[in-house]
Amino acid sequence: MKIVLYGAGGMMGSRILAEGLRRGHAVTVVARDPKKFVPPPGRVLVVQGDVLDAASVAAAVNGYEAVLSAVGPTAAVIAGAPRSLIEGLTRVGVKRVVVVGGAGSLEVASGMLLLQTPQFPAKYQEVAQAHAAALAIFRQNSTLDWTFMSPAAWIQPGERTGRFRLGGDQLLVDDRNESRISAEDFAVAFLDEVEKPRHIRRRFTVAY
Repeated sequence: MKIVLYGAGGMMGSRILAEGLRRGHAVTVVARDPKKFVPPPGRVLVVQGDVLDAASVAAAVNGYEAVLSAVGPTAAVIAGAPRSLIEGLTRVGVKRVVVVGGAGSLEVASGMLLLQTPQFPAKYQEVAQAHAAALAIFRQNSTLDWTFMSPAAWIQPGERTGRFRLGGDQLLVDDRNESRISAEDFAVAFLDEVEKPRHIRRRFTVAY
C-alpha cells in the first residue's frame, strides 16, 4: 500500500513505520523539518508538511491509499490534528485514516473513563483529555473511513509477539488486573487494521 505517516519520530510512530516497512508498504513520512528525521532503510520518502494545516495535509496525502497519524506529544497537536486531517483528506478524496489515540478515554466502569479515576497520573491528564477530544471530533465525521486505536493503560518498548487481544471502548485488563501492551505489538495490531479494516468509524483497543 501507499501510506502517509504523521508522527513517525515518536515511540508509537517509529514502531508503526518499522512494521509498515516490514510488511513491504511504501511509506511517506511527513515531518515539519525533514532534515531532523533520519529514516530507516526501506521504501521511505520524507516530505515537509504540517499536520495542523489542512492545505498542507491535502498536498501531502493526495493520491495515497491510507493516512496514519501518531502525532504528539503535545496536547495542542493531538487535539488540533483531527480537524485539519479531516478537512485535508476530504479535499483530495482520500477516505482512510487510522489514528493513534490514548488509553485515558477508555471506560473502566459504566459512565467512568480511565482518566477520571483517582489513580490516573496527573501529569498525563492534559494529553489524555486531548486524545478524548480528538476521538470526539472523529466520531462526528461520517464521511471518512476513520479508525481510532487506543493502547492499553501501559505501553512501552518491548517485544513483538503478535499475540494480543482486541477490544472496543472498555479498558482491557489481564488476570492480574493489569492493562499493558508493547509498542511493537501495538504497531502489529495497528497495521493489521490498516490492511484489513475491521473498525471503520469506530474506536478499538489492544492489550495482552
